[in-house]
Amino acid sequence: MRTIQGFMLIDVDVAALNNAGNDQASKLDNAIVTKKIKKNGREYPYVSGQALRFWWRNSLEQNYGWIMSPVTRESKIAFTEAEPMKYPDDDVFGYMRAGKKEIEDPETKKIKKINITLTRVSPLKNSAIIGVAYNPIVQNWASMTRQDGDAVPFGIDEYCAVMKGMFSLDVNMVGTFSEMNKTGFTNINEDMRKIYLEQGCVLIDDPIVKDKKGESLKLVQLDSETRLKRIKDTISALKTLSGGAKQTTNMADVTPKLIVLANFRSGNHPFSHLAKEEYGIAKFSVEALEEVITDYANQFDGKIFVGKRKGFMDDIEEKLQLLEKSGKIKLGPVNSIIDEFTKTIKLG
Repeated sequence: MRTIQGFMLIDVDVAALNNAGNDQASKLDNAIVTKKIKKNGREYPYVSGQALRFWWRNSLEQNYGWIMSPVTRESKIAFTEAEPMKYPDDDVFGYMRAGKKEIEDPETKKIKKINITLTRVSPLKNSAIIGVAYNPIVQNWASMTRQDGDAVPFGIDEYCAVMKGMFSLDVNMVGTFSEMNKTGFTNINEDMRKIYLEQGCVLIDDPIVKDKKGESLKLVQLDSETRLKRIKDTISALKTLSGGAKQTTNMADVTPKLIVLANFRSGNHPFSHLAKEEYGIAKFSVEALEEVITDYANQFDGKIFVGKRKGFMDDIEEKLQLLEKSGKIKLGPVNSIIDEFTKTIKLG
Protein backbone atom coordinates (compact mmCIF):
# COMPACT_ATOMS: atom_id res chain seq x y z
CA MET A 1 0.00 0.00 0.00
CA ARG A 2 1.23 3.47 -0.83
CA THR A 3 -0.27 6.62 0.66
CA ILE A 4 0.49 10.31 0.99
CA GLN A 5 0.19 11.50 4.58
CA GLY A 6 -0.21 15.17 5.41
CA PHE A 7 -0.58 17.53 8.35
CA MET A 8 -1.22 21.27 8.25
CA LEU A 9 -1.72 24.31 10.43
CA ILE A 10 -3.73 27.36 9.44
CA ASP A 11 -3.74 30.69 11.29
CA VAL A 12 -6.82 32.94 11.29
CA ASP A 13 -7.73 36.16 13.08
CA VAL A 14 -11.28 37.38 13.86
CA ALA A 15 -12.71 34.56 11.78
CA ALA A 16 -15.93 32.56 11.63
CA LEU A 17 -15.09 29.85 9.13
CA ASN A 18 -17.93 27.38 9.62
CA ASN A 19 -21.21 28.58 11.11
CA ALA A 20 -23.78 26.37 12.83
CA GLY A 21 -27.04 28.34 12.59
CA ASN A 22 -29.02 30.49 15.00
CA ASP A 23 -27.99 30.91 18.62
CA GLN A 24 -31.10 30.12 20.67
CA ALA A 25 -29.38 31.22 23.89
CA SER A 26 -28.57 34.75 22.72
CA LYS A 27 -30.53 37.79 23.92
CA LEU A 28 -30.41 39.15 20.39
CA ASP A 29 -33.23 38.20 18.01
CA ASN A 30 -30.74 37.35 15.29
CA ALA A 31 -27.48 35.71 16.36
CA ILE A 32 -25.32 33.15 14.56
CA VAL A 33 -23.00 30.68 16.29
CA THR A 34 -19.89 29.14 14.81
CA LYS A 35 -19.14 25.43 14.93
CA LYS A 36 -17.37 24.44 18.12
CA ILE A 37 -16.54 21.24 19.94
CA LYS A 38 -15.51 20.42 23.50
CA LYS A 39 -12.29 18.75 24.56
CA ASN A 40 -11.09 18.50 28.17
CA GLY A 41 -14.00 20.70 29.22
CA ARG A 42 -13.09 23.57 26.86
CA GLU A 43 -14.66 24.73 23.63
CA TYR A 44 -12.61 24.90 20.45
CA PRO A 45 -13.66 26.23 17.05
CA TYR A 46 -13.61 23.74 14.22
CA VAL A 47 -14.24 23.47 10.51
CA SER A 48 -16.02 20.30 9.47
CA GLY A 49 -14.26 17.82 7.24
CA GLN A 50 -17.08 18.32 4.73
CA ALA A 51 -16.36 22.05 4.55
CA LEU A 52 -12.65 21.42 3.98
CA ARG A 53 -13.49 19.07 1.12
CA PHE A 54 -15.73 21.76 -0.38
CA TRP A 55 -12.80 24.24 -0.33
CA TRP A 56 -10.52 21.55 -1.79
CA ARG A 57 -12.91 20.81 -4.68
CA ASN A 58 -13.26 24.51 -5.44
CA SER A 59 -9.49 24.93 -5.58
CA LEU A 60 -9.19 22.01 -8.02
CA GLU A 61 -11.99 23.34 -10.21
CA GLN A 62 -10.88 26.97 -10.26
CA ASN A 63 -7.11 26.55 -10.40
CA TYR A 64 -6.46 23.13 -11.94
CA GLY A 65 -9.16 22.91 -14.58
CA TRP A 66 -11.00 19.94 -13.10
CA ILE A 67 -14.42 19.35 -14.66
CA MET A 68 -16.58 18.45 -11.71
CA SER A 69 -19.17 15.71 -11.77
CA PRO A 70 -22.69 17.20 -12.08
CA VAL A 71 -24.89 16.85 -9.00
CA THR A 72 -28.47 15.61 -9.36
CA ARG A 73 -31.06 16.37 -6.68
CA GLU A 74 -34.01 14.00 -6.19
CA SER A 75 -36.35 14.63 -3.28
CA LYS A 76 -34.15 14.42 -0.17
CA ILE A 77 -31.07 12.90 -1.79
CA ALA A 78 -28.35 14.22 -4.06
CA PHE A 79 -25.70 12.37 -6.00
CA THR A 80 -23.03 12.86 -8.63
CA GLU A 81 -22.71 11.07 -11.96
CA ALA A 82 -20.52 8.35 -10.41
CA GLU A 83 -18.26 8.37 -13.49
CA PRO A 84 -14.71 8.17 -12.11
CA MET A 85 -13.04 7.87 -15.50
CA LYS A 86 -14.68 11.04 -16.83
CA TYR A 87 -14.77 13.14 -13.65
CA PRO A 88 -11.64 13.31 -11.48
CA ASP A 89 -13.57 14.43 -8.40
CA ASP A 90 -15.69 11.26 -8.53
CA ASP A 91 -12.41 9.36 -8.62
CA VAL A 92 -10.60 11.19 -5.80
CA PHE A 93 -13.50 12.24 -3.52
CA GLY A 94 -15.69 9.14 -3.87
CA TYR A 95 -19.43 8.81 -4.43
CA MET A 96 -22.67 6.98 -3.66
CA ARG A 97 -25.40 6.61 -6.25
CA ALA A 98 -28.44 4.34 -6.53
CA GLY A 99 -30.92 4.29 -9.39
CA LYS A 100 -31.02 3.97 -13.14
CA LYS A 101 -28.81 5.56 -15.75
CA GLU A 102 -28.97 5.93 -19.52
CA ILE A 103 -25.88 4.90 -21.46
CA GLU A 104 -25.06 4.30 -25.09
CA ASP A 105 -24.47 0.70 -26.04
CA PRO A 106 -21.10 0.72 -27.86
CA GLU A 107 -22.26 -2.06 -30.23
CA THR A 108 -25.79 -0.98 -31.16
CA LYS A 109 -25.27 2.75 -30.48
CA LYS A 110 -28.72 2.74 -28.87
CA ILE A 111 -29.49 4.30 -25.51
CA LYS A 112 -30.35 1.79 -22.81
CA LYS A 113 -31.19 2.06 -19.12
CA ILE A 114 -29.15 0.14 -16.60
CA ASN A 115 -29.65 -0.34 -12.87
CA ILE A 116 -26.82 1.16 -10.91
CA THR A 117 -25.95 1.13 -7.25
CA LEU A 118 -22.45 2.46 -7.22
CA THR A 119 -20.36 3.42 -4.22
CA ARG A 120 -16.73 4.40 -3.89
CA VAL A 121 -14.70 4.91 -0.73
CA SER A 122 -12.86 8.18 -1.19
CA PRO A 123 -9.11 7.76 -1.78
CA LEU A 124 -8.78 11.18 -0.14
CA LYS A 125 -9.53 11.21 3.58
CA ASN A 126 -9.28 14.24 5.82
CA SER A 127 -9.98 15.27 9.38
CA ALA A 128 -11.89 18.29 10.55
CA ILE A 129 -9.80 21.39 11.25
CA ILE A 130 -9.79 22.21 14.96
CA GLY A 131 -8.24 24.88 17.15
CA VAL A 132 -5.00 23.81 18.80
CA ALA A 133 -4.96 26.16 21.80
CA TYR A 134 -7.84 27.43 23.88
CA ASN A 135 -8.91 30.88 22.74
CA PRO A 136 -12.45 31.81 23.80
CA ILE A 137 -15.02 32.18 21.04
CA VAL A 138 -16.58 35.61 21.49
CA GLN A 139 -20.05 36.66 20.37
CA ASN A 140 -19.83 40.25 19.20
CA TRP A 141 -22.58 42.73 18.47
CA ALA A 142 -23.03 43.98 14.91
CA SER A 143 -25.76 45.87 13.10
CA MET A 144 -27.36 46.70 9.77
CA THR A 145 -27.48 50.51 9.50
CA ARG A 146 -27.98 51.35 5.83
CA GLN A 147 -31.76 51.70 6.14
CA ASP A 148 -33.82 54.58 7.61
CA GLY A 149 -34.69 54.28 11.28
CA ASP A 150 -33.10 52.24 14.02
CA ALA A 151 -30.18 49.91 13.45
CA VAL A 152 -30.97 46.20 13.18
CA PRO A 153 -28.66 44.39 15.63
CA PHE A 154 -27.35 40.86 15.26
CA GLY A 155 -24.72 38.73 16.94
CA ILE A 156 -21.80 36.91 15.37
CA ASP A 157 -19.32 34.43 16.83
CA GLU A 158 -15.68 35.29 16.12
CA TYR A 159 -12.34 33.82 17.10
CA CYS A 160 -8.59 33.95 16.57
CA ALA A 161 -7.00 30.53 16.30
CA VAL A 162 -4.21 28.34 15.02
CA MET A 163 -6.03 25.27 13.72
CA LYS A 164 -4.76 21.82 12.76
CA GLY A 165 -5.89 19.19 10.29
CA MET A 166 -4.56 16.06 8.65
CA PHE A 167 -5.27 14.11 5.49
CA SER A 168 -4.36 10.93 3.64
CA LEU A 169 -4.45 10.06 -0.06
CA ASP A 170 -4.44 6.42 -1.13
CA VAL A 171 -2.14 6.47 -4.17
CA ASN A 172 -2.99 2.91 -5.20
CA MET A 173 -6.71 3.64 -5.24
CA VAL A 174 -6.66 6.78 -7.41
CA GLY A 175 -7.71 5.81 -10.94
CA THR A 176 -8.32 2.20 -9.89
CA PHE A 177 -11.87 0.86 -9.88
CA SER A 178 -13.44 -2.24 -8.38
CA GLU A 179 -16.60 -4.21 -9.18
CA MET A 180 -16.62 -6.03 -5.84
CA ASN A 181 -20.11 -6.57 -4.44
CA LYS A 182 -19.40 -4.66 -1.27
CA THR A 183 -20.48 -1.22 -0.11
CA GLY A 184 -17.79 1.28 -0.99
CA PHE A 185 -16.14 -0.99 -3.54
CA THR A 186 -18.80 -1.35 -6.24
CA ASN A 187 -17.19 1.53 -8.10
CA ILE A 188 -18.32 0.48 -11.58
CA ASN A 189 -20.74 -2.01 -13.12
CA GLU A 190 -20.28 -4.51 -15.94
CA ASP A 191 -21.31 -2.07 -18.67
CA MET A 192 -18.94 0.62 -17.40
CA ARG A 193 -16.14 -1.93 -17.17
CA LYS A 194 -16.57 -2.82 -20.81
CA ILE A 195 -16.62 0.83 -21.92
CA TYR A 196 -13.62 1.76 -19.76
CA LEU A 197 -11.53 -1.05 -21.21
CA GLU A 198 -12.47 -0.02 -24.74
CA GLN A 199 -11.37 3.54 -23.93
CA GLY A 200 -7.88 2.63 -22.80
CA CYS A 201 -8.12 1.33 -19.24
CA VAL A 202 -6.33 -1.88 -18.33
CA LEU A 203 -7.06 -4.83 -16.05
CA ILE A 204 -4.81 -5.43 -13.05
CA ASP A 205 -4.84 -7.95 -10.22
CA ASP A 206 -6.22 -6.86 -6.87
CA PRO A 207 -3.22 -7.25 -4.53
CA ILE A 208 -5.42 -8.19 -1.56
CA VAL A 209 -8.81 -9.64 -2.52
CA LYS A 210 -9.07 -13.19 -3.89
CA ASP A 211 -12.07 -15.10 -5.19
CA LYS A 212 -13.21 -18.52 -3.96
CA LYS A 213 -10.65 -20.21 -6.19
CA GLY A 214 -7.84 -18.17 -4.68
CA GLU A 215 -7.38 -16.09 -7.80
CA SER A 216 -7.00 -12.31 -7.66
CA LEU A 217 -10.02 -10.22 -8.50
CA LYS A 218 -9.53 -7.90 -11.43
CA LEU A 219 -9.46 -4.12 -11.08
CA VAL A 220 -9.90 -1.60 -13.87
CA GLN A 221 -7.20 1.07 -13.93
CA LEU A 222 -6.67 4.34 -15.79
CA ASP A 223 -3.42 5.12 -17.58
CA SER A 224 -0.47 6.14 -15.39
CA GLU A 225 -0.27 9.71 -16.72
CA THR A 226 -3.89 10.49 -15.79
CA ARG A 227 -3.57 8.88 -12.37
CA LEU A 228 -0.38 10.76 -11.53
CA LYS A 229 -1.84 14.09 -12.66
CA ARG A 230 -4.89 13.65 -10.45
CA ILE A 231 -2.71 12.84 -7.44
CA LYS A 232 -0.36 15.77 -8.00
CA ASP A 233 -3.23 18.20 -8.62
CA THR A 234 -4.92 17.12 -5.39
CA ILE A 235 -1.84 17.89 -3.29
CA SER A 236 -0.94 21.06 -5.23
CA ALA A 237 -4.45 22.47 -4.67
CA LEU A 238 -3.58 23.01 -1.00
CA LYS A 239 -1.60 26.06 -2.11
CA THR A 240 -4.79 27.80 -3.21
CA LEU A 241 -7.36 26.74 -0.62
CA SER A 242 -9.97 29.43 -0.13
CA GLY A 243 -13.29 29.50 1.67
CA GLY A 244 -15.14 29.84 4.92
CA ALA A 245 -18.14 31.78 6.18
CA LYS A 246 -18.11 35.56 6.72
CA GLN A 247 -15.44 36.17 4.09
CA THR A 248 -17.02 39.53 3.18
CA THR A 249 -16.31 41.10 6.56
CA ASN A 250 -14.08 38.52 8.29
CA MET A 251 -11.80 37.54 5.43
CA ALA A 252 -9.44 34.77 6.51
CA ASP A 253 -6.59 33.04 4.69
CA VAL A 254 -7.08 29.28 5.05
CA THR A 255 -4.00 28.15 3.13
CA PRO A 256 -1.51 26.18 5.26
CA LYS A 257 1.03 28.22 7.19
CA LEU A 258 2.87 25.02 8.09
CA ILE A 259 2.58 21.72 6.26
CA VAL A 260 4.12 18.27 6.64
CA LEU A 261 4.02 15.83 3.71
CA ALA A 262 5.35 12.32 3.34
CA ASN A 263 5.17 9.32 1.04
CA PHE A 264 4.16 6.40 3.23
CA ARG A 265 4.00 2.63 2.84
CA SER A 266 0.85 2.04 4.92
CA GLY A 267 -2.47 3.62 5.79
CA ASN A 268 -1.48 4.79 9.27
CA HIS A 269 -1.82 8.48 10.11
CA PRO A 270 1.43 9.27 11.96
CA PHE A 271 1.14 13.06 12.17
CA SER A 272 -1.92 13.44 14.42
CA HIS A 273 -0.07 14.86 17.45
CA LEU A 274 2.46 17.26 15.98
CA ALA A 275 0.70 20.32 17.46
CA LYS A 276 0.00 21.04 21.10
CA GLU A 277 -1.06 23.77 23.50
CA GLU A 278 1.62 25.25 25.73
CA TYR A 279 0.64 27.93 28.26
CA GLY A 280 -2.35 28.89 26.12
CA ILE A 281 -0.32 29.16 22.91
CA ALA A 282 -0.42 26.81 19.93
CA LYS A 283 2.93 25.12 19.34
CA PHE A 284 4.32 22.80 16.67
CA SER A 285 6.37 20.08 18.36
CA VAL A 286 9.59 19.41 16.48
CA GLU A 287 10.33 16.76 19.13
CA ALA A 288 7.09 14.95 18.28
CA LEU A 289 8.06 15.04 14.59
CA GLU A 290 11.46 13.54 15.40
CA GLU A 291 9.77 10.77 17.37
CA VAL A 292 7.43 9.98 14.47
CA ILE A 293 10.37 9.85 12.07
CA THR A 294 12.10 7.33 14.34
CA ASP A 295 9.04 5.21 15.12
CA TYR A 296 7.94 4.90 11.49
CA ALA A 297 11.38 4.89 9.85
CA ASN A 298 10.64 1.70 7.90
CA GLN A 299 7.38 3.08 6.50
CA PHE A 300 8.49 6.44 5.14
CA ASP A 301 9.48 6.40 1.48
CA GLY A 302 12.09 9.14 1.31
CA LYS A 303 12.35 12.33 3.33
CA ILE A 304 9.58 14.13 5.15
CA PHE A 305 8.83 17.52 3.58
CA VAL A 306 8.12 20.43 5.93
CA GLY A 307 6.94 23.79 4.64
CA LYS A 308 6.67 26.85 6.87
CA ARG A 309 5.66 30.42 6.14
CA LYS A 310 8.00 33.12 7.44
CA GLY A 311 6.39 35.06 10.28
CA PHE A 312 4.56 32.00 11.56
CA MET A 313 6.08 30.14 14.53
CA ASP A 314 9.53 31.50 13.77
CA ASP A 315 10.69 30.22 17.18
CA ILE A 316 10.92 26.65 15.78
CA GLU A 317 12.93 27.65 12.69
CA GLU A 318 16.31 26.78 14.22
CA LYS A 319 15.14 23.35 15.40
CA LEU A 320 13.74 22.57 11.95
CA GLN A 321 16.98 23.68 10.31
CA LEU A 322 18.94 21.31 12.56
CA LEU A 323 16.56 18.49 11.64
CA GLU A 324 17.13 19.26 7.96
CA LYS A 325 20.92 19.17 8.44
CA SER A 326 20.53 15.67 9.90
CA GLY A 327 19.05 14.59 6.56
CA LYS A 328 15.65 13.62 7.99
CA ILE A 329 13.50 16.37 6.48
CA LYS A 330 13.41 18.77 3.56
CA LEU A 331 12.57 22.30 4.76
CA GLY A 332 11.40 25.34 2.82
CA PRO A 333 8.54 27.78 2.12
CA VAL A 334 5.08 26.18 2.00
CA ASN A 335 4.37 26.47 -1.73
CA SER A 336 7.89 25.49 -2.78
CA ILE A 337 7.81 22.45 -0.51
CA ILE A 338 4.46 21.33 -1.95
CA ASP A 339 5.89 21.66 -5.46
CA GLU A 340 9.05 19.74 -4.54
CA PHE A 341 7.06 17.03 -2.81
CA THR A 342 4.80 16.39 -5.80
CA LYS A 343 7.91 15.60 -7.86
CA THR A 344 8.64 12.66 -5.55
CA ILE A 345 5.20 11.03 -5.83
CA LYS A 346 5.26 7.50 -7.22
CA LEU A 347 2.34 5.36 -8.33
CA GLY A 348 1.47 2.27 -6.36
